[in-house]
Amino acid sequence: MDSRDEMYGRFSVALAKLEACKEFAALIPEVRTNLVYATGDAKERSDVLAVEGRVTIIGGMPHASGKPVFGASSHMARLMIELRKVDPRVRAGVDFANTPALAAWLEDYCREKRWIFSMIDRRNEPDSIKEEECASMPWKVAEAVRAAGNRAPKIFYETGAIGKEPVSVLVGGDPIEVVEQVCEIARRYADER
Repeated sequence: MDSRDEMYGRFSVALAKLEACKEFAALIPEVRTNLVYATGDAKERSDVLAVEGRVTIIGGMPHASGKPVFGASSHMARLMIELRKVDPRVRAGVDFANTPALAAWLEDYCREKRWIFSMIDRRNEPDSIKEEECASMPWKVAEAVRAAGNRAPKIFYETGAIGKEPVSVLVGGDPIEVVEQVCEIARRYADER
């Protein structure tokens, strides 16, 4: 089990790699991006390291708005905690933009890599969940897992809904691995468009 100091170190290396990946700026959604890293026994938001204020774009490059802080993320932290119930090896993740063209490209990319890929259709979200603040994450993760044949997907995306921007998520065991993978995606997607 990594100590929190070791986690800060790995996270800082990953974040520096993300900030150096110019092509990733094109995949940062309007709601901005976050990179997260959960402790091995994460149960709540305070067990998940994230960028305070998220990752934005400055001078055409990804740029962390703040420092890595445990508890800085709500959305991605809750996603990690729910996904870890299915696969405890998942400890890190990054969210990024989603468009129909990118979704189709990602599906092909995942097939090539033999990664599990899935989609969440927010139009199917029950009204009772939509109306309650922060209630959608267990449903969303369950939908992503169900669509992936009851396995934790490596990459999944959610369609947009009223007031919700469509986003993609890539997960893995380590933040450096996750950042290297999402930067490879950003570079290849930029080259192939």
